[in-house]
Amino acid sequence: MGELAEAQKHTEARLDELAKAQRRTEEALCELTEEHRKTREQLGGLSATVGYGLEDKAYIALPGLLQKDFGISVTGKINRKHVEDRVGGFIEVNIIGEATRNGKKIMIVGESKSQLSQKAVDTFIRKKLKRLEGVYEEMLPVLVTYMTTAHDVEEYAKKKGIALYYSYDFPQGGILSTVINSDFE
Repeated sequence: MGELAEAQKHTEARLDELAKAQRRTEEALCELTEEHRKTREQLGGLSATVGYGLEDKAYIALPGLLQKDFGISVTGKINRKHVEDRVGGFIEVNIIGEATRNGKKIMIVGESKSQLSQKAVDTFIRKKLKRLEGVYEEMLPVLVTYMTTAHDVEEYAKKKGIALYYSYDFPQGGILSTVINSDFE
């Protein structure tokens, strides 16, 4: 009986140690989860900054490129804003601006993706263009990217009637370049 009681004490002590270890593991996991959340939040902010930077460059470069490539004259500013869709909801459009082609009004509707995939092209069509059908008489869809994820994405976008521009299509220089260069002179 004494041996059994002693073994029971050892078992209880080990269970207590395991419970403490389990609590430490749970606390460490909670801390790790919180750090992971913070990292994802920071990466999301960085991703948004990269995307906004690409869009900002597009606002400046697209009027000239669209004139050269499609004979489209931008009549106002190209920017990002929320617009009402065909069912009365609002969607964010990253690249939007009024233009004319051969005297006819056309709306430029676009989006930027740092890495453009075929899935992103389909999502753009489904979540932006389809929702804006009928809102504008005519739209020119535009996608802007740093690079595509596969060799056939560019051709896929063009087959869908979407103008595709790469960041390197944009003229170099501008305000950012002037600021950077003046800091080093």
